[in-house]
Amino acid sequence: MTRKFILFDVDGTLMDAVANQRRVWHAWAARYGLDGEEVYAVALRTRPVETFAAVAPGHDPEECLALLHALEDEDVRNGEYGAFAGAAELLGGLPPDSWALVTSNYEHRVRGRFARTGLPLPGLVVDAASVTEGKPSPAPYLLAAERLGAAPADCLVIEDAPSGVRSGVAAGMTVWTVNAPAAPAGAGGHRHFPTLSEAAPEILAFALSGSSA
Repeated sequence: MTRKFILFDVDGTLMDAVANQRRVWHAWAARYGLDGEEVYAVALRTRPVETFAAVAPGHDPEECLALLHALEDEDVRNGEYGAFAGAAELLGGLPPDSWALVTSNYEHRVRGRFARTGLPLPGLVVDAASVTEGKPSPAPYLLAAERLGAAPADCLVIEDAPSGVRSGVAAGMTVWTVNAPAAPAGAGGHRHFPTLSEAAPEILAFALSGSSA
């Protein structure tokens, strides 16, 4: 049998970080005298540099980014995080070296969050610093497959956001979505599960279907 591999997004997929992201963006907005909810609404659909250009065009984008990074690092140290139900059991049940994390965040923050919640870490984390093009480009998922020695067709991507779904689909991978009442509209995912815990048995079955190769 051909080995199978699972590639997980992190925020919104394995880790419930919505409240943390909202707090960080509200704190960032307050430093510039901006409305936190308006800024957060923009940040949900754009990359940080695009958010800065839209909501704070008169400010140095590097300064804006430095402040955002400082606030995010502080949140990793002191914020409250929760893993989605079933995440720990799912990750612990996967064959070693059969899975990776593919995130638009930075590895040191992912490691900090996983340490806070007790989730096991894989050997491979593809983060924002690993690629020059982030999601929805296929580059992050293709890099993960390359580093695992996997063909894209043998990879299952687990995502929650439209940009991540498009990234996995463009990489030629199977994409399942979780943690929402319905699949992201128009993104092109192949299956949807309302919760990660409902998807977990199917994810394990996919991974184990190639475990004896």
